[in-house]
Amino acid sequence: MNNLRRDLVDLTTQRTARLEAAQAALDAGNQADYDSAMADVRDFNGRIQNIQDLITEQDRQIMAAPAPAGAEARDMAEERGHALMTGKAVTFTADETRRAVMNSITLATGTLVEPTGAGSNIRDPLGNVVSSIVDQVYVQNLTGMGSFLEPYVISEIDAKGGKVTTNAGKARTTSADPTFGVAKISPYELNVTQFVDRNISRLSPADYYTKIYNMAMRAMRRKLAALIVNGDGQASPDMFGIKNAKNVAGAGIAASVDVSSIDENLLDDLFFSYGSDEAIGQNARLLLNKADLKAIGKLRNSDKQRVFKINPATGNPNIGTIEDGGNIVPYTIVSDLTALSASTAGSAAIQTMLYGDPANYELGLFGDYTVRVDDSVKAVERMVTILGDAMVGGNLIVDKGFVIANLPKSGG
Repeated sequence: MNNLRRDLVDLTTQRTARLEAAQAALDAGNQADYDSAMADVRDFNGRIQNIQDLITEQDRQIMAAPAPAGAEARDMAEERGHALMTGKAVTFTADETRRAVMNSITLATGTLVEPTGAGSNIRDPLGNVVSSIVDQVYVQNLTGMGSFLEPYVISEIDAKGGKVTTNAGKARTTSADPTFGVAKISPYELNVTQFVDRNISRLSPADYYTKIYNMAMRAMRRKLAALIVNGDGQASPDMFGIKNAKNVAGAGIAASVDVSSIDENLLDDLFFSYGSDEAIGQNARLLLNKADLKAIGKLRNSDKQRVFKINPATGNPNIGTIEDGGNIVPYTIVSDLTALSASTAGSAAIQTMLYGDPANYELGLFGDYTVRVDDSVKAVERMVTILGDAMVGGNLIVDKGFVIANLPKSGG
């Protein structure tokens, strides 16, 4: 499959070059060169689609494949548990990581035998849930690639016309040029550090591995959730989040709308700001801090009735829907977003909640996820350290694929 992905990168790179050539031809008024370049682009589109369809089917089979079970699962857990207990690293392939990160895999270890006297009840804290945004974005295995380019349309060519009586004998009116953007996804080094009581080493190797595995994957999901919305910085990010997504020309990809507070008009402002002039965007959901969800739930009308009805999803307290009259807005809680309800306008605008289709954001896994356990870092505190390392990347791949709710700066 890696060869297919490399072919995909090569074709998308060539398509990008021809798109740039088409743009240059239009700027120079060279219709013949423009037509030739666009013919090449259409050819590349077909070839790229064929490879993407094949990769999608292969991915579907990988994701649908059952996790190891029974004796196979126990043997794997024992082997990996022994490795971790002796300070060795355990490597999870990109596909294995993707399945785990996207919550589509459960480690089936069957009935595990513990050493006599060893307790296995190392309890997780209440509500130890990681944002489901990681499950909702588009995740790709980009192993072996240096970077990945995703072209997207910013504006399409428009049509010009006029009356026959006034246009007869006149030169054709020039239409506005289509414009394209290219989103680049480059590898970013993700480091995970998690601490756990050293009594975990009293578990059987298989149980030990299961606990380390779950904690390592949950820690990675938590870090990825933060990166998906915020990236790794606003000034010169290597990993683009939704809020700071930029194309290779340095232009922002997300849209924005100014909001002043959480009131009865908030969801309408976001709902109608997303999508084109002719349509309301589909498959969108609201990403917000839990404090803002609470503030939305507390809104009352003049009759002391709730303005919005919040319906948490059964089985997943991180997601749900907000009912607003005839509109039903899905939501996902992301604690790494700034709460509008707790923000005060200052010298700069403040980015708060986000609204859009999570599939418009692409998260790339550029290789294996390596995990090891170190018992020296926090030895005095009687804790062991779980260390994880992976290469990931991300960016928005659809123009205005999300709307950012901005609290404007004070006075402006």
